Amino acid sequence: MAQHKIAILLHDEFEMWRPPPWFVEKLRADFPQTEIACSTQKRDDQQALDGADVMIGWALPLEQLRAAKSLRWIYSITAAVDQFLYPELTSSEIALTNAGSVHGPVVAEHAIAMLLALAKRLPSAVRYQKRRKWAMEAIWKEQPRPREVRGANLVVVGLGSIGVEVAAMAAALNMHVMGVREHPERGGAQEVVGFDALDGAISKADFVVLAAPLAERTRHLIDARRLQLFKSSAFLINVSRGALVDEGALVKALRDRKIAGAALDVFEQEPLSRWSPLWKMPQVLITPHTAFLTENVWHRHYETFAANLKRYLAGQQLEGAIDLKRGY
Repeated sequence: MAQHKIAILLHDEFEMWRPPPWFVEKLRADFPQTEIACSTQKRDDQQALDGADVMIGWALPLEQLRAAKSLRWIYSITAAVDQFLYPELTSSEIALTNAGSVHGPVVAEHAIAMLLALAKRLPSAVRYQKRRKWAMEAIWKEQPRPREVRGANLVVVGLGSIGVEVAAMAAALNMHVMGVREHPERGGAQEVVGFDALDGAISKADFVVLAAPLAERTRHLIDARRLQLFKSSAFLINVSRGALVDEGALVKALRDRKIAGAALDVFEQEPLSRWSPLWKMPQVLITPHTAFLTENVWHRHYETFAANLKRYLAGQQLEGAIDLKRGY
């Protein structure tokens, strides 16, 4: 009988949240000493978890945690892990690792694409294209006008797996990058400050990218007060968690032209309600939580999980373990 059992609890309707058949087959071939139980529907989750010491998934409800007596390690297929940070799990001896190294570079590319789209007024160009209108002069007259990103001030809030990649890509575009993180001594950008300097950083920014984890201190980090600190020509980009932004306050700031615009991949409630005023705001670019999407995502998951599984089976320390008290 196998000494170790891996429970894969992923059965979302969206195929990208489900492992492809080759993923499970390769695990079985590469790790014959383990039993692999893949739940394809919620009612089979408990059977898969029974006796499992390792779990692959994106959430673990409290009732499942209570029944998972053998669980020792959770591999979250998401970069953010706030969904796991409830008291019963954070006070347990279960190790939690995330997929930050899987998603970081991909989400960072999306953030940079959003930044360039806003700077070059691409959403406006798409709207005029639909009307077959040659809108050179109209786009030039928009405020703020199309601009260079070279020399612009970018503030990256959070320098984890996503933020450090955003900072590196932006530096390659010759932007001036200031990172904001809880431990500024760890670096990660050309200039790094602590959260106590966030207000001052925002006031100087041309672009602000949110890449911080969701925790109590970061919930509504961008609220009505901080939105007043933005330059009227500045843009907000969020590729982290929707709850980092007070959406009601953002809508008001956009309507009052306190900030130039926003590019949002994540929202407080998802899917975003069809009645949200954000949909119709011309200065807002919306992507439906697609920043992580790539055809290579499960190949990247396999590399990351398999490397840590080798460490786990050898009794070694896991890479990328989350500090359950801090949430990152």
